[in-house]
Amino acid sequence: MKSKTLHIVNGDSLAEQMQELDLPGELIIWRELLCEGPTSKEIDSNFFRLRKKFLLKTYNISAENYEERFIAEIKILKKLKDYDKVVLWFEFDLFCHLNMLAAISLLAEKHDYLDVSLVCSKKLKGEKEFQPLSQLNSKELENHYKNRIPLNQEDIEAAVLIWELYCGDNPLKLKPQIKVNTNFEYLSSCVRAHIERFPNSITGINSLEKNVLKLIEKHDIKNINHLLGYALQYQGYYGYSDNQMQRLLDKLSIFYETTENKIVLSEKGHLALDGKKNFYRELKNEEYFGGAKMYDFLYESESHRLLKL
Repeated sequence: MKSKTLHIVNGDSLAEQMQELDLPGELIIWRELLCEGPTSKEIDSNFFRLRKKFLLKTYNISAENYEERFIAEIKILKKLKDYDKVVLWFEFDLFCHLNMLAAISLLAEKHDYLDVSLVCSKKLKGEKEFQPLSQLNSKELENHYKNRIPLNQEDIEAAVLIWELYCGDNPLKLKPQIKVNTNFEYLSSCVRAHIERFPNSITGINSLEKNVLKLIEKHDIKNINHLLGYALQYQGYYGYSDNQMQRLLDKLSIFYETTENKIVLSEKGHLALDGKKNFYRELKNEEYFGGAKMYDFLYESESHRLLKL
């Protein structure tokens, strides 16, 4: 029997690049940003309801748009049968990895065992620098495909568990997963990055928010667009998009001031960055990361522990 392959690709940009490779098999485009907002473990009607409400309120993405761009692809994925190989195409960051975990969980619901492999951003032998998959040329992308990472059953089970824990209301349970060895090269780093998204116990700002304030302090930043560019470039493992990062900058507006030709830290910005005041109460909102409210937990930077309030 002839082998049948399914490719699950994170985002349109990478999918467009892949068209030139002319790879055999079906292609599904995964269009979500599951690193923000509420989620549920099962990707079903309740999941779609949660996501539609969040995306409309936060990014003005209509229910119709979500139906067309994401749910339609999921319906195709659920209908596809008889494939025996799955190739996942996802970047190294938290944004992509949470999407990947959801996709793996969905696959695991339908199949006891599949031949699954991962094409992920990494610097391969002979390449000059680390680049996202979507920025590779066809030859480089084909090289990454040939060097894709086989995932075993333990890897799949680890992915399903981390997705389940992310969708749960107790992120403290994620901490032990950082030390679990898998063939996912960046998964531990992404779990750690997620844990550091909860507000710091001393300042009330999280790791990514603190990084933005450090950028303002260290660099000669002319305007908001300039700051947005820096924040996107130096965000580490998060992989936030323009819209996500702009929303973060809006939230942090109490910590900086804009003059005619420069952005500088406000008094509150200096206090937060120096750890001299806690802004938890001022920043607190109803934001969700998966199944947990952001401000229901605190991150202790010295011990790297999460504390439940």
